Amino acid sequence: MQFHRGRLVDHIHLRVADLDASKNFYRAVFAALGHKDALQEGPGFFYADELFVDKADGYITRVHLAFQAPDRETVQRFHQAALAAGGRDNGAPGERPYHPGYFGAFVLDPDGNNIEAVFHGPAERSAPSVVITA
Repeated sequence: MQFHRGRLVDHIHLRVADLDASKNFYRAVFAALGHKDALQEGPGFFYADELFVDKADGYITRVHLAFQAPDRETVQRFHQAALAAGGRDNGAPGERPYHPGYFGAFVLDPDGNNIEAVFHGPAERSAPSVVITA
């Protein structure tokens, strides 16, 4: 049996009511999983570059889930398909100021979660995915 990791989810952003309680929770959980040194402080906190947690400040959505896209055209197709399937626009396809080459689109799913597709610009991957054989 094989499992592939690193192909679908780009990053997750959680909006929380109590930042300190969440920081303590995730610090303990990730230490138990062997990632005790992964915490990075910022306006919230990060674990590696995949999970960002900050304080909810009136936003309707609590979860932001970003999917990887291989190019800008895929980001555009994602946005069109999401709107056609009942999603609501939350940011048309375009460049974002997060880093050079960041091209993303945002929609709200039927439950109001902020869903994104992102292309980070031309890059060479060391592998298409991590293959785990069990």
